[in-house]
Amino acid sequence: MPTLDHPLHYWRQKNRYYHEDLERLHRFFVPAGLRILEIGSGTGSLLNALQPSLGVGIDWDAEIVAQAQAQFPHLHFRVQDAHDLEQLARDPLLADPFDVILLTNTLGSLTDIQQVLQQLRRFCSPRTRLILSHHNPLWEPILALATLLKQRMPLPTTNWLSAADVANLLHLAGYEIIQQGKRLLLPRRIPWVSAVVNRVIAPLPGINALCLTEYTLARLQLPANGDLPPPAQQPSCTVVIPARNEAGNIRQCVERLPEMGSRTEIIFVEGHSDDDTWAEIQRVISEYQGIREIRGLRQQGKGKGDAVRQGFAAATGEVLIILDADLTVRPEDMTKFFWAVASGRCDFANGCRLIYPLKPEAMPRLNQWANRFFAALLSYILGIRIKDSLCGTKALRREDYLEITKLRQEWGDFDPFGDFDLLLGSAKRSLKILDIPVRYFPRTYGRSNIQHVREGLRLLQICAFALKCFKGY
Repeated sequence: MPTLDHPLHYWRQKNRYYHEDLERLHRFFVPAGLRILEIGSGTGSLLNALQPSLGVGIDWDAEIVAQAQAQFPHLHFRVQDAHDLEQLARDPLLADPFDVILLTNTLGSLTDIQQVLQQLRRFCSPRTRLILSHHNPLWEPILALATLLKQRMPLPTTNWLSAADVANLLHLAGYEIIQQGKRLLLPRRIPWVSAVVNRVIAPLPGINALCLTEYTLARLQLPANGDLPPPAQQPSCTVVIPARNEAGNIRQCVERLPEMGSRTEIIFVEGHSDDDTWAEIQRVISEYQGIREIRGLRQQGKGKGDAVRQGFAAATGEVLIILDADLTVRPEDMTKFFWAVASGRCDFANGCRLIYPLKPEAMPRLNQWANRFFAALLSYILGIRIKDSLCGTKALRREDYLEITKLRQEWGDFDPFGDFDLLLGSAKRSLKILDIPVRYFPRTYGRSNIQHVREGLRLLQICAFALKCFKGY
């Protein structure tokens, strides 16, 4: 067993509860098996806890680097000043971009944060995620007192940054924010008390602003020019259309849906209709044979969420889009969703019906306020601005969807709607989520399948589940 006599080991053990929470936070967002670079890796314990396929840690302290390398020989540690990464960039081990770059309580010790962030760009691809965590500046006098009482490791003068400061520095260095949040109100383990304070009280609005740990997830900001290459070079696309009692809308879905990308596949998923929806799907497929690529599936389970999952499982396109068969969102607008994802402007395109004026027959006033309430609640829980959480039109890349499906083993089948499974999964996988404004129109055929009271209660249950996952401990 290597000798672990550096002061960092003593203080990490003394403040074990706090460091265990940092590990929980990072494990939540970082699945095992990724390429991870940690700036200011210290003891290497956090990097090791994330089980990377390639883990590289850099730190300026040669003694702690040597001890980390001895304790975790399967990881790679380097003595390096974070402000000068030129030599590190020539290391063959770092030739390819990393999936995740961590700066955990590192910002406070940097003399030029913007310079470090700018240099880290060379280790990033558009898919790389930066995770930065730091102390809430409101805790400065409390932590100073803890240091005086020898309950915290003495540190040189540090930078105290707010979440807004971090966001501004990231913007200046060419990154964009994915989400931000706060956690941990009581950083010491007190039996029963810590669990109640950190799981129940800390997530509450207002009180959450007082938490010790602030974190930010970011990615590279794309150039202003977001034009796509010629269609033949664009990704392919699958539009999944769940359809229950929508016989009068099937033909229009196909007629009005534009061709997108290098290839557009349409998959209808018919869900136990009482009218002749299935027969109409078959007629349209026959008429468009050789003209458009259309398939029809009969739903095995129940609910829109099940229909979407069945359609996505059968999809062959690189970009997946959901279009409701009721045509309340125009098929013509699917090009906006495709462009947002295919151009890289976002990873998850979320339809938003609450920008343009709404007719009461399209969405009654009570429904609008309920929608705004659930969107605000989810925005708070996820740390992401979402204006309309209930719009059924969404888009994402197939590779990202496959990563989200892995979460179902952990979360179970909690979402009958199909919206929150994707929203929560995208947030946990650190995907960039953007609202795509669309106009919302009244139905011209059939009637809504929504049961307001029962589904409202189910939405509250889903929000409680999200609160436990994202704000719980």
